[in-house]
Amino acid sequence: MDAQSSFHFETLLIHGGLEPGPAGATTVPIVQSSSFAHATAEDLEDIFRGRKAGQIYTRLNNPTTDSLEKRLALLEGGVAAVATASGMAAISTAVLTILRSGDEILSSSSLFGGTYSLFHDTLANYGILSRFVDPTDLAAFRAAVSPATRLIFVETIGNPKMDVPDIAALAAIAREGGIPLMLDATVSTPYLARGRDLGADLVIHSTSKYINGTGSTIGGAIIDNGTFDWKSPLYPHFELYAKKYRQFAFTARLRKLMHKDLGACPAPMNSFLLTEGIETLALRMDRHCTNALALARFLQTHPKVAWVNYPGLEDSSFHDVATRQFGNRYGGLLTFGLYSQVEAFRLINALKLARNLANIGDAKTLVIHPASTICVDYPLEQRLLLGVSDELVRVSVGLEHEKDIIGDFSQALEAL
Repeated sequence: MDAQSSFHFETLLIHGGLEPGPAGATTVPIVQSSSFAHATAEDLEDIFRGRKAGQIYTRLNNPTTDSLEKRLALLEGGVAAVATASGMAAISTAVLTILRSGDEILSSSSLFGGTYSLFHDTLANYGILSRFVDPTDLAAFRAAVSPATRLIFVETIGNPKMDVPDIAALAAIAREGGIPLMLDATVSTPYLARGRDLGADLVIHSTSKYINGTGSTIGGAIIDNGTFDWKSPLYPHFELYAKKYRQFAFTARLRKLMHKDLGACPAPMNSFLLTEGIETLALRMDRHCTNALALARFLQTHPKVAWVNYPGLEDSSFHDVATRQFGNRYGGLLTFGLYSQVEAFRLINALKLARNLANIGDAKTLVIHPASTICVDYPLEQRLLLGVSDELVRVSVGLEHEKDIIGDFSQALEAL
């Protein structure tokens, strides 16, 4: 691991945390077993008591999933990672590890619809309330911290609002309040920026998206950067974990309670597919970013397009902060508006190359109309809070040749 610390990111994607498998195999073995036998009763007791490492039951740990977790932790610069069955499972288990009834989340108002539903509806039923604030309004965000705030949650690039908050500034607000910052970095990935470097204590990924890159697998991950002091009196339920596990306190509580009890573990086959996807992340993200910028520039000049949201555009209000945080790469996701929902539907129906489905981060270009799908159950006021208007179309720009992508949208726009 020490030698690997000097590797460039692209090399870490291929070699980081990877140990030779049986007979020198260079891919991670798929250990498709529900449980694991041990020679003696004493051996199994030692593992259950945490006196030594070992495999018990795939709901708790699995060699294939262990390899995925080690690689994700290494890529993010964290101390540990826990893989889950989906991105929503990652958010749910991470949040419930920290919060108890009566606690509050201070959340970005720019959220993926599933996350908003979890925070606004499901958690509220159990006494955990959320305050939703524009993450780009730092004064409002600081003012929204309350005595009950126990977690700050933001996305690196809002999906689908496409706003880019100043993560370092939000991390400073979190530190002032002695509150952990949880960062959903699904859209940016560790290739654009590591959450730890931006100041986040915890990082969430829906690994179904760009980490996998093929649309074949559902998964999620929680990366613990080991940077938050869980000995804080605001978190008395962490006291024993902080004393025993120190910088691993969050991961220890997560594994021993929520991850174990909720059972949202990935299947070994899915963990294998995700490790395969990791190796090509840098190559794919470079292409996603260049293709997205090319499509955004085309759409920006088209007379039938009302507006385009993409932080890579020089006139975007988020261009400067995105450049500072991510360099000259701005992600593979963009949104644009036509002049009505009718036109949005007509455009989607006229596309021949892009697929109309509910996912992002695939090798293929994907489109969706969020107002009538992901956010269909929300009233207009809530949809607008999330940046979802009736005329909005979201595009996850794929890896095809940029001229073919642009050509597809060009012919669809001409059909309006």
